[in-house]
Amino acid sequence: MSKRESLTIHVGCQFDYEAQGDVPAIVLVRPSGFGGVRLISETWMTTPPVPYHDYVDIYDNVCRRLTLPAGLNTIYYDARVEAPFAAEDADPHARQTPVEELPDDVLVYTLPSRFCLSDELYDRALQMFGGTELGWNRVQTIVQFVHDHVKFGYQFAAPTRSSSDVLAEATGVCRDFTHLGIALCRAMSIPARYVFGYIPDIDVPVSDAPMDFCAWFEAYLDGRWWTFDPRNNERRRGRVIIARGRDAADVPMVTTYGNAFFKGMTCWAEQLLV
Repeated sequence: MSKRESLTIHVGCQFDYEAQGDVPAIVLVRPSGFGGVRLISETWMTTPPVPYHDYVDIYDNVCRRLTLPAGLNTIYYDARVEAPFAAEDADPHARQTPVEELPDDVLVYTLPSRFCLSDELYDRALQMFGGTELGWNRVQTIVQFVHDHVKFGYQFAAPTRSSSDVLAEATGVCRDFTHLGIALCRAMSIPARYVFGYIPDIDVPVSDAPMDFCAWFEAYLDGRWWTFDPRNNERRRGRVIIARGRDAADVPMVTTYGNAFFKGMTCWAEQLLV
């Protein structure tokens, strides 16, 4: 990509843990390369230094395995990437693919998952969205509903909140917006998958929340996947995907197997003018 066709984006994060002994961990913070994003350079650092190896999971996400030793541990990641200049594609005429025409590997994204309880929400989804136009309009109507219905706030974060909880409580963080949007789409037989990554604030007002990892979803329409974002509810430039899965349970940023107490996290995503 030429400079006119691309953005250079600086992304990264730091996690701090206090381990009570040797604690195996999986870290999922590296840009995936999905969506036309190209990794230019990266720096990994753990304090203290530890051995590691990388692997690709069943969803094609790049994960890092390591073991945190007893004591204070810092996991630091910093990267520069090249991303497409344009915002995500949109097509208001994209049709809803009938279930019998869906590719085999897409069917899993029509089923309920741990946080996306589409079976529980089927009656409610049918009542609210059964009369909407099939395809893009139906997905966007769901996104608009979630955006308007749910109040954002970090004080509402809860690691076990399901899509049904989000609908009932009408509060949450970006992953909750995403889980509810996915569950409502699946209830209407629209395949939808969870996505998380970095989003710099490009051509948008300054965010009402500090930089953090962001979650959105992709819906399968007309033979391909399309980006939808119930939290922001707009096409954005510079999304940097880290991972995809059925819901957040498939793609936690850090998974620890033992007594490792979370001490803090920082995250950054910003456009570099080069």
